Amino acid sequence: MKAPILLLAGALALSSHAHASSEQAWNDLNKAMLADCLKASQLKDTVAIGTSALFDDKVGFSAQLMQGRYPQKHMKNRAGTELCLYDRKNRQAHVTEWDGIGKAATR
Repeated sequence: MKAPILLLAGALALSSHAHASSEQAWNDLNKAMLADCLKASQLKDTVAIGTSALFDDKVGFSAQLMQGRYPQKHMKNRAGTELCLYDRKNRQAHVTEWDGIGKAATR
């Protein structure tokens, strides 16, 4: 009698683990990342551009490029680009300016 109960408990544990990596779970995480990145943005009218870059679980971050307009008066509504790094474990967004994207590095 104990064997079937243990087998059932093991199967339930494995099925919940598989659910954590489901397509729906990844979609939910991506929606949360986008919302947190947009909230952390210093730009106005910010939109995500392209698809996010998903780093290996050892790193635990995703990256998303975003574009918008600088709200400061002296920036005269100039377009800007930001890079958002999203810590998937802690669900925190970190944003930095990335206006140099697409320009050759000069060193």
